[in-house]
Amino acid sequence: MTILDKIIAHKKQELSAIDKIITVGDLENSNLFNREIISLSEFLLDSSKTGIIAEFKRKSPSKGIINMGASVEEVTSGYFREGASGISVLTDNQFFGGSSADLSAAKENNLFPVLRKDFIIDEYQVIESKAIGADAILLIAAVLTKREILNLSRLARSLKLEIVLEVHELKELDAENQYINIIGVNNRNLKTFEIDTDNSFELADKISSGYIKISESGISSPQVINDLKIAGYNGFLIGEKFMTAPDPVKAFSEFVKFLM
Repeated sequence: MTILDKIIAHKKQELSAIDKIITVGDLENSNLFNREIISLSEFLLDSSKTGIIAEFKRKSPSKGIINMGASVEEVTSGYFREGASGISVLTDNQFFGGSSADLSAAKENNLFPVLRKDFIIDEYQVIESKAIGADAILLIAAVLTKREILNLSRLARSLKLEIVLEVHELKELDAENQYINIIGVNNRNLKTFEIDTDNSFELADKISSGYIKISESGISSPQVINDLKIAGYNGFLIGEKFMTAPDPVKAFSEFVKFLM
């Protein structure tokens, strides 16, 4: 069983119990559910910003603890102040040390788009994403069928949420649909957790026109971003590069000084 298999198995266990504790009705009556969505797509296309979606991430299955002591409010607000186009927040607890509360805290009183990074496999999680403050959700092609991606995307758009479809290989692009806003190419193989940024360059011209393109994971230098821009990418999701630093916001600020 791969790490990805373990994550999905555990996610199914969580979902089998949570809707008995917090119902869909509870989610729809939450304070954040009826707020206006901020478009991640528009912020990624804003030339005054960096194109970086800066991620708040406490730990990972491959790296273990990354930064358990950081304040989600301070770090995410700092990222945006220094030019981030959007914020990504890991909400999986078991494997990434995150929580729904982290995302809500990042969103509270802040006018930047927030992407919920989690393993979304059920309609309940889509509704939950709106209720906790997400503006966009991540759907991972490696763990969903084409039909599941279509249904979850349709529901998300009905709630005004934007959708990032994450792919790792060419065949997963077959899951593109009219509800998706952004295609994210993950440079990390979720089955082995190996990273190769060449993956983004290889898939760049295979993504249908009309989608915003982002590259995810393993981006460790400004030069890689500059090259990815030439290849046609609009956005770049980066987490560990900043979160492993003693001061993630300072690390972000220093990094973006070298962007073209």
